Amino acid sequence: MSPTQLRYEVADRVATITLDRPDRLNAFTPVMAAELAEAAAAADADDAVRVVVVTGAGRAFCAGADLTGGEGTFRDRGARPDPVPRGTVDGVPRDWGGIASLPLAALRKPVVAAVNGPAVGIGATMTLPMDVRIAAEAARFGFVFARRGIVPEAASTWFLPRVVGISQAMEWVATGRVFDAAEALRGRLVSRVVPDDELLPAALELAREVADNTSGVAVAAARQLLWSMLGAPSPWDAHRAESRALVELGAGPDAAEGVASFLERRPPRFPARLGDGAVAGVPRWPAPPDDVT
Repeated sequence: MSPTQLRYEVADRVATITLDRPDRLNAFTPVMAAELAEAAAAADADDAVRVVVVTGAGRAFCAGADLTGGEGTFRDRGARPDPVPRGTVDGVPRDWGGIASLPLAALRKPVVAAVNGPAVGIGATMTLPMDVRIAAEAARFGFVFARRGIVPEAASTWFLPRVVGISQAMEWVATGRVFDAAEALRGRLVSRVVPDDELLPAALELAREVADNTSGVAVAAARQLLWSMLGAPSPWDAHRAESRALVELGAGPDAAEGVASFLERRPPRFPARLGDGAVAGVPRWPAPPDDVT
């Protein structure tokens, strides 16, 4: 990777993605969207990565879309070339937010958002496919789309009600107001709020707890099961998928190591690798539909 609008670093089995346009409060661009998608794919494919942490450089997480295009920012860009290819879905150009967020959803490794400052518009919606959101006291959130005359993007109309419930989601989307970290915690958008200088250490501590103590294949299968079952019509769908996963993982080396390390009272050394396909019979999620080009 040679990104220009983010940084991608791997240390201690944790990949840290830092949105890196601090002079623009990390305002979101098509280039950043493509680089986020590339970073997610790189983390998924790297056996040295167990957990991903996403944060922002400077005093913001992401202040929203870059609006320097003026009134024409959200108009159909068919009259001018895109800076990077984006393809279509249902015959129309894909939204850049979804291009960034859906690869994060498809990761087979846990993703932790360390929200260090304003996270507005796409800055808020891109965090929704992430598994845990930790906010600094300075963080601010806003689903401000209705105040800009557009609808939410980044597949957030699927994710947000599932994360916080439909009533809270609709309140934030309909008002479009910006709210503080305390309200985000009350509304269950974030799992905790910490002092500003403790944010990244808290996110990395959580990431290392996962990396040091759990099986990568087990966590990957569980992450995909949990997210995909949010749309399943029956608990029998979960029972079916879990039964298959238990049979496959139970016969594998990580289950044997998990039991052995417990009985021997030592830290585990899980040997299994993810590979690039389904894990424990759990299909890759979310599967792109046929109308994506």
